[in-house]
Amino acid sequence: MAHFGSSVEYGLHCLLWLVGPLAEPASSRDLAELQGVSPSFVAKILPKLEKAGIVRASEGVRGGYRLAAFPSEITVLAVVDAIEGKKPLFDCREIRGRCALFRGRAPAWSTDGVCAIHAVMLRADQSMRNELGHTTVADLAKTVARKAPPSFGGEIRNWLVGRATARAERAPRRS
Repeated sequence: MAHFGSSVEYGLHCLLWLVGPLAEPASSRDLAELQGVSPSFVAKILPKLEKAGIVRASEGVRGGYRLAAFPSEITVLAVVDAIEGKKPLFDCREIRGRCALFRGRAPAWSTDGVCAIHAVMLRADQSMRNELGHTTVADLAKTVARKAPPSFGGEIRNWLVGRATARAERAPRRS
């Protein structure tokens, strides 16, 4: 079972489309279409990122979402916490005191201190949060940029501009 839902993955991908000098504002619908996912699904993610100060939205047919900070200032942990909330990796149920031999009266030795299983899970959680806190959207974008052809950023920009232009042309004219 995955600890983080697909919302984290899609949220991070949305942010990657908003990185770079050629980045254009993008609507949640455009970001969803770029990823091949439901617009209503992406529309639930972006307000969480906006509330956390990771993106900002602008109104209008040429509006959309932009990064609210430099990509190097946005950690993966901030994105995870914005989307999923700050929840632990492991939820200890304290079953160590439920042994059938204890007959409902667990001896102190069985429950003293932090459970060994819980302790290792706490260390793992801290390690994961440290790694996610040291990795930024800029780091992810650099990895993607090394793989993509140099023209790809311009292609994305042109696609987004084309979508905004089409919306503007369909919008009712004001007198």
